[in-house]
Amino acid sequence: MDGVNTGAASRIHGLDTLRALAVALVVLHHYTLFVSDAPTFGWVGTMGWAGVDLFFALSGYLIGSQIFAALGSSRGFGLGRFYLRRLLRTLPNFWVVLALYALWPAWRDDAPMLPLWQYLTFTQNIYLEPGTAFSHAWSLCIEEQFYMLLPAAAILGAAFGQAGVKQRWAWGAVLLAVTGGMLARATIWQDGQDATNRLGYYYQYIYYSSWCRADELLAGVALALLKHRAPGLWRRLLAHGNALLAAGTAVIGGTFAWFLDDHYAFAQTVVGYPLLALGFSLWILAALAPDSLLHRVRVPGAASLALWSYAIYLTHKSVSILVAARMAQAV
Repeated sequence: MDGVNTGAASRIHGLDTLRALAVALVVLHHYTLFVSDAPTFGWVGTMGWAGVDLFFALSGYLIGSQIFAALGSSRGFGLGRFYLRRLLRTLPNFWVVLALYALWPAWRDDAPMLPLWQYLTFTQNIYLEPGTAFSHAWSLCIEEQFYMLLPAAAILGAAFGQAGVKQRWAWGAVLLAVTGGMLARATIWQDGQDATNRLGYYYQYIYYSSWCRADELLAGVALALLKHRAPGLWRRLLAHGNALLAAGTAVIGGTFAWFLDDHYAFAQTVVGYPLLALGFSLWILAALAPDSLLHRVRVPGAASLALWSYAIYLTHKSVSILVAARMAQAV
């Protein structure tokens, strides 16, 4: 979704499978919302929104790994070079699709556009109201904000103290951010009980919020920290790939069932997203473990779907709506 990719020679099939699964889940979810308006794909379509959370976890791990590997190398980490590479990967496709939304009303199904500067500055998700044009770009906003903040924070942390102190500070910062997100969701959820439109309030102030939806990104960063700052523990974990896969599937399956029971309840809102972060982190570990099925089995088409996942994410909603409209006219 975010344009994070690796070269063909260094691709990891397990990560491709997860990325392909993530974009497939999102497409199925939006199809049920904006095309069929029915539970066409059962619980898979209902829970397809979690594909974004899987994307977040993957991005946190991949970007975090790039940063921590560079910080530990003799060459060092170039902040300007990192930002330039990120922008070149994400902006061209984003600008093309944004132009379609701005210039072609049918592409946005006549939904209202926000001020252009909010899209261009990736601040669209701040107090975003559901139903506006290109609303699914909220997740891109959170990722771009993440790209801006994480490397600067990592450089700042690397500049102070001895290695052991730096690691404790890094782990403490991740834990503090996750705890802060849970407290923020708890407080905002309670405040929203008096709102006239509780569902709209939930999406505007919790679901689309950068602070409230960073759990999976932080979980990915924690994996990257583990890989580059505790390599011994990392290797021991990866020696149990299928156990990690089974544990992750159990956590995700249980959390999906919990969300299906009541997506917007207090407990699910506060604890559900960290549980998804845990489950997806276990899946990522399994994807990287040489002995796991997720790592060894090459799913046909997954690599291509993963390669195109960012472009698919940007365009899938409008394409689905346009196709559905044409099909309705043909009947």
